[in-house]
Amino acid sequence: MNVIELDGAAGEGGGQILRTALSLSMITGQPFRITNIRAGRARPGLLRQHLVAVQAAARICGADVGDVAVGAQTLVFVPGAISAGEYAFAIGSAGSSTLVLQTVLPALLLAGQPSRITVTGGTHNSMAPPSHFLERAYVRMLAAMGAEVAFELRRFGFYPAGGGELVATVQPCAGLQPLDLLERGARLHGYAESFVAGVPESVARRELECIGQGMGWGEAQLRCHRLPEEMGPGNVLLLTLEHEQVTEVFAGFGEKMVRAETVARQTLERARRYIASGAAVSECLADQLMLPMALAGAGSFTTDVLSSHARTNAQVIARFLPVRFEHQALGDRHLVRVAPCNQSA
Repeated sequence: MNVIELDGAAGEGGGQILRTALSLSMITGQPFRITNIRAGRARPGLLRQHLVAVQAAARICGADVGDVAVGAQTLVFVPGAISAGEYAFAIGSAGSSTLVLQTVLPALLLAGQPSRITVTGGTHNSMAPPSHFLERAYVRMLAAMGAEVAFELRRFGFYPAGGGELVATVQPCAGLQPLDLLERGARLHGYAESFVAGVPESVARRELECIGQGMGWGEAQLRCHRLPEEMGPGNVLLLTLEHEQVTEVFAGFGEKMVRAETVARQTLERARRYIASGAAVSECLADQLMLPMALAGAGSFTTDVLSSHARTNAQVIARFLPVRFEHQALGDRHLVRVAPCNQSA
């Protein structure tokens, strides 16, 4: 079988190129070689979370990866057979546990037996979807496509300390079903939460007050959570919107020298953009839907933003699977369709 050649500098030049390639190499059995890994980032090459994603994928499918270490900018991945089981992976930093899990979950869905994966590291940082996004938004979409995945957040892991723990339980799936997600449906529920650890509770209350004013929400929809001090310092603001067809989660992260009101306004701005667009999903969920829809062989969705990250992801997916992505701008939203290469999208 030919080795698929990938340029890690293509498109937005980030770690998603590597993660998508790992997922699809495991599933299709196609080996790949990637150069210029994360060339578009300030610190190119593999960081700890990317190395653990490689190691996790290799262990689950018995892949040959040779000698690979932090900082590597080239990787050859030759997959073997996927094996279900119980796995544990430690990032050893605040690197994203959610991104490691999303790398291996699609393959484990097709493993034929249940699996359980524990990843320790970061669970809430500004460079990746937080665990609540996976639990509420991503898992709901997988369920709509016939997959059964459950997440358990056992411990928060904020940047820079990390130390979080996230567990995923994956049931075998005969195959993902196509999904057409053009409308979100009526809103059923909306609420905001602020979690603080080793940070004054007043920070959380200021964030929630700003969200309450912006969304017209009362106290019942504004929830303050104080976590054990040893999990900090850290602060995450979550704005959750549940609709008939989709759940969206918008996150903001507290930082030194950044006012609580600024964190809240930035989170509110992204949520309002999504609401005003009328699209089914937001920017982050749009990116996450591409791979499962491609595995299903067909599907469609509307999104408020189609990022360069998503466009790059679509290009990588098309290197492994016989599908095509088509995009159409519709005013304030974008329509994305997935179809087999031999059919018009």
